[in-house]
Amino acid sequence: MVELISNPMLVKRLYGEALRPVTQQYSLTRMELDILLFLANNPAYDTARDIVRVRLLSKSQVSVSLEALTKRGWLAAHLEQDNRKVVHLSLLPDAYPAVEAGRRAQDSFFAVLLRDIPADDLRVFERTTRRIAANIREHFAEEEATC
Repeated sequence: MVELISNPMLVKRLYGEALRPVTQQYSLTRMELDILLFLANNPAYDTARDIVRVRLLSKSQVSVSLEALTKRGWLAAHLEQDNRKVVHLSLLPDAYPAVEAGRRAQDSFFAVLLRDIPADDLRVFERTTRRIAANIREHFAEEEATC
């Protein structure tokens, strides 16, 4: 745990290497692929605002990537009926091959990351990381409440 926290760039580098063949094969930027995978893997989060908020990405980069993916015919934007300011995003069929290749790359990444870790240890790790994430969210919520 200390190694991962003290050197998160190792994990980032491994993930980047796993995704690189997909970005090259489909002529995507890393941000575009990240957005496609986010939308595919998190169907409850389907707006640009969700992507920015959950993934902590810059609005401008997300906007540029969404525009490129829409022009390419890989994303569709739909206005919310009750609130015309909210735009929901959906993947179009042309995006599916890249999404599937991206998911396979993610699977390969996790296979390397979690190799030789017993199932019981993984369950403890998942429970612990969920608690750590909750602690961080609670910290920032408390901090915002005092401002």
